[in-house]
Amino acid sequence: MKTVKLGSQGLEVSRMGLGCMGMSEFYAGRDDQRGLATLDRALELGVNFWDTADMYGPFTNEELVGRALSGRRDKVVLATKFGNQRGQKGEFLGVCGRPDYVARCCEDSLRRLGTDHIDLYYQHRVDSTVPIEDTVGAMALLVKQGKVRFLGLSEAAPATIRRAHRVHPISALQTEYSLWSRDPESEILSTVRELGIGFVAYSPLGRGFLSGRFKSPEDLPQDDYRRRHPRFQGENFAKNLELVARLEALAREKKCSPAQAALAWVMARGGDVVPIPGTTRPERLEENVKALEVALSAADLEGLDRAFPPGATSGDRYADMSTVNR
Repeated sequence: MKTVKLGSQGLEVSRMGLGCMGMSEFYAGRDDQRGLATLDRALELGVNFWDTADMYGPFTNEELVGRALSGRRDKVVLATKFGNQRGQKGEFLGVCGRPDYVARCCEDSLRRLGTDHIDLYYQHRVDSTVPIEDTVGAMALLVKQGKVRFLGLSEAAPATIRRAHRVHPISALQTEYSLWSRDPESEILSTVRELGIGFVAYSPLGRGFLSGRFKSPEDLPQDDYRRRHPRFQGENFAKNLELVARLEALAREKKCSPAQAALAWVMARGGDVVPIPGTTRPERLEENVKALEVALSAADLEGLDRAFPPGATSGDRYADMSTVNR
């Protein structure tokens, strides 16, 4: 597994990471033992960059990842997040970036993960009621205390990224990015590259849509949150299927799966762009990793750009877009 520098502060991660969210919540078919098997296989394949958050579960995903870390903490580059508040029953309580909350969340995450440090600590969403300088100042104190090694932001706007970076160097910006979510290309990618910040692409398979596995909304289990996702509903679903058909055609030419072609496209955007596709199954993880072997030519990339121009996807990324790009 090739490793790459994420940002200019010294953080080094596997060329592809692993999103752990679906192992504990949101997607159907959750199974802790299978999740642990997937994490075991990730290390065997060299996928050492694991991504979780306190809100996933809520709270239980960090505990699951902590079980997988036991006895091999030094083999994993661990990323987690704070900022999306949830109650014990799973209720969403809003976004918080208060300094006292930052410190408390870090302590709770360290306990659940069973570790004394977090490699990359993200603010999951920006709190518009708290100056970013105050939030990042509290995060910087965690670095000084040795509890966190590097800092990150998620779904932050260019101006916010610049303000945060002046307080303490930001090593990574995590935002949704894929063939059907190309918003970062307008300003965000150029901003982080100017500042020497790495880019982590979450949902690089469009929450599984780009894998070609879903042909109708009924293919999604009843307890899968994607049934409530704008891009998986009604006319949006039908229009987005037309986009996926173009990806499937290219994948047939390249003798790879649509998922592998989609991941290869993300990695072709630059060595500073690291995708973290999520999966709950070892075999899917193996398929994703093989995307590293898919070489897209200039003609392939041009064809995908024509097939998936920015803004082509039907439907918003979230039902409520109010907390992204702040």
